[in-house]
Amino acid sequence: MNTFKDLGLSAKLLKVLPELGIDIPTPIQEQSIPLLALADKDFIGLAQTGTGKTAAYGLPLIDNIDPKLKQTQALILTPTRELGQQVAQHINAFTKYFDDIHAVAVYGGASISDQIKALKQMPQIIVATPGRLIDLIDRKALKIDKINLVVLDEADEMLNMGFKEDIDNILSHTPAEKHTWLFSATMPKEIRHIVKKYMSEPNEVTLNSKKEINENIEHRYCVVKSTDKTDALKRFMDLENDMRAIIFCRTKLSAQDLAESLKKAHYRVDALHGDLSQGQRDIVMRRFKSHTLQVIVATDVAARGIDVDNLTHVIHYTLPDETAYYTHRSGRTARAGKKGISLSLVSTREVDRLRRFERDLKVEFNKVNVPHVGDIQLQNIVSWATSIFQVDSELNLNKLAYQQAELIFKDIDKTELLKKLVTSEILKLNYSAKERDLNDKSKSEKHERSERSDNRKSRDKEMSKSTDFDSTTSTSSSSSQFETFFINLGRMDELTKKDLLDMICDYAKLKKNDIGDIEMQKSISFFEVDRKFSKKVLSSFKNVELKGRKLRVNNDATRPPQRSHSRGDENDNPRRRRAKRIRK
Repeated sequence: MNTFKDLGLSAKLLKVLPELGIDIPTPIQEQSIPLLALADKDFIGLAQTGTGKTAAYGLPLIDNIDPKLKQTQALILTPTRELGQQVAQHINAFTKYFDDIHAVAVYGGASISDQIKALKQMPQIIVATPGRLIDLIDRKALKIDKINLVVLDEADEMLNMGFKEDIDNILSHTPAEKHTWLFSATMPKEIRHIVKKYMSEPNEVTLNSKKEINENIEHRYCVVKSTDKTDALKRFMDLENDMRAIIFCRTKLSAQDLAESLKKAHYRVDALHGDLSQGQRDIVMRRFKSHTLQVIVATDVAARGIDVDNLTHVIHYTLPDETAYYTHRSGRTARAGKKGISLSLVSTREVDRLRRFERDLKVEFNKVNVPHVGDIQLQNIVSWATSIFQVDSELNLNKLAYQQAELIFKDIDKTELLKKLVTSEILKLNYSAKERDLNDKSKSEKHERSERSDNRKSRDKEMSKSTDFDSTTSTSSSSSQFETFFINLGRMDELTKKDLLDMICDYAKLKKNDIGDIEMQKSISFFEVDRKFSKKVLSSFKNVELKGRKLRVNNDATRPPQRSHSRGDENDNPRRRRAKRIRK
């Protein structure tokens, strides 16, 4: 294994790295720094969060800055304010022994006048979010027409957040002869478009996420019904009082709902998602870093750029679709050589996806049980009793209060008093002694999927027989067994067809092949259900609330959905639809 000295870095950088606790290069650093130190070609680096990408590009970038030249020489673009601040802090820490090299971060949600004042000091390195950078360029407060280097950090996430046009705009203001270094966790088509348009024969370093999973992370999962996930989560949190975690949800709506549910149960938690203002995000992160909050509930996009040490857990309340995102989430724990736990709460329908992650990453996912109430009570009483035993009984003792307590307890023997104290402490946990087992021991989804596959093949065969008929006749025939329902949820609620399908199945306890077509509009949706389950659907959604809003589900035979025969179409995802429009 190479040391940083072997990678061609300057003496000033080699001097500061040990002071920052950076002794051994990570794989992305070891492979990237020798190429970037030459600064003679464009570069693509593919690696997950937590692999040391900032140092991988930041160290050679500093060595390629001319301290005597007082103008912007390098631009680093990041998707979020938090990541931008983090990158600037690291760059400035690396330049400790460089007298005349300085980085400034510019981002939205902060005073632009203060940032303009900082830019007048002519820093050589600018770290920026796309929106704020364009504002500064439009105000003629910043010129980037003479820079030598552009770094696109977390490029895939910038595109996911809708910054493609901004990136095109920014790069159009840069000189053609500059070099571009692009770092990303994934390589979608949109990234390839940037590579083709703005880069020339780039060097490429790819760390296979399937092999680069952190070995210090223990991967666990439990199988619960979707409707029991929140209660299961509470039990894990109650069992491990020292837990410090990020809980990942798929949508802003589900993240906010989960956070509110946990708050009502008196857990120290808050949500982090795209609907929060920058000021609100800062408050949440400040409270989390100060340990005022025990956990935060976040979406994948909102969690980008979060820099928090000592996370004990990453909890997947809903699994991501892609292996890369699972790796990205899990990599937030077990940093700096520490141990960490990645816990997935999965329904039977999600087990197959978990198995795919297991195969792709070549790691073992250990099945654990949702803690039983008795285990939680035992653990908490042991912790409580230990903490009491360690108290200095003479320190700050209120003698009058002690005398009053002694008077009250004088007729109770030690055993009875201890029973009452233990019972009192157990009651604080707010669990019934008869709390049910939350572990889902129903048959696996694999068998159900096989049944669905057989049913689907049968339906496909029937459909193929009727291809010579008029499409209206075919639709009428195929939908005769289904009844159409209305629900007051739509795309504005950050739901996809898959999310809505899962919700219907969870609440009504149906299988996916009991559901027909789904049509989603902005604020409402229509879905089909096998007629024999109509009453079950109506009763299942009575008195159901989501984010403080009562859900309405009723029959709506007057508005049948357009039939597509494909629930899995990529157009179900608004993000993908937007990406298609961008490519056009």
